[in-house]
Amino acid sequence: MKDKAIVAQGLVKTYPKGVRALDGVGFEVAAGSVFGLVGPNGAGKSTTVKILTTLSRPDEGQATVAGIDVLRRPDDVRRAIGCVAQKSGVDVHASGRENLLLQGRLYNMGGRELDQRVDTMLERFGLVDAARRVTSTYSGGMQRKLDVAMGLVHSPEVLFLDEPTTGLDPEARADMWTEIERLAGEEGLTILLTTHYLEEADRLAGRVAIVDQGKIVAQGSPEEL
Repeated sequence: MKDKAIVAQGLVKTYPKGVRALDGVGFEVAAGSVFGLVGPNGAGKSTTVKILTTLSRPDEGQATVAGIDVLRRPDDVRRAIGCVAQKSGVDVHASGRENLLLQGRLYNMGGRELDQRVDTMLERFGLVDAARRVTSTYSGGMQRKLDVAMGLVHSPEVLFLDEPTTGLDPEARADMWTEIERLAGEEGLTILLTTHYLEEADRLAGRVAIVDQGKIVAQGSPEEL
């Protein structure tokens, strides 16, 4: 299973009042690839990500991420992944550099190793000049870049991007697309991307699963679909 970075089988999740968010979702993601989960709001994309990142437990089904069972070894999964949620996790009262340092320390990084990694992230995402500014002064695109940098600071094996370009202007979105392509192409990072932009999935993902009402209704390459 080393060639499969994510394996989900028969995931079911029901919320109060009988809302069935997931109804047997299953798919596999090859290591070093970008996989797109596409669907309208409320289709079950974010619930799937929550289960795979150990933030929620399924009522039924099983899943592994980086070869690790998400139900049996959640702590190990958390160390192996990076996650960029729909809502920004940036502390707007801290600088960009302080946000990255804190994130690294949460993963037991420190000293010169952490300082060098933070410098690398700031340069990669074009935030060097703004590194010491309080992030409340950042544009939406800059905050989103910092979100992704925070998800990468500990060098994860798998990165989850939950609708990473929602609300960005066209230029910021294009910059984000370029960086996602580089991460997968040059660094071999496995990325699971949720989006409701068809052009985003078409541009970035090697394989796509279309989710609707908690079920995968189609799956394949963008060309096949």
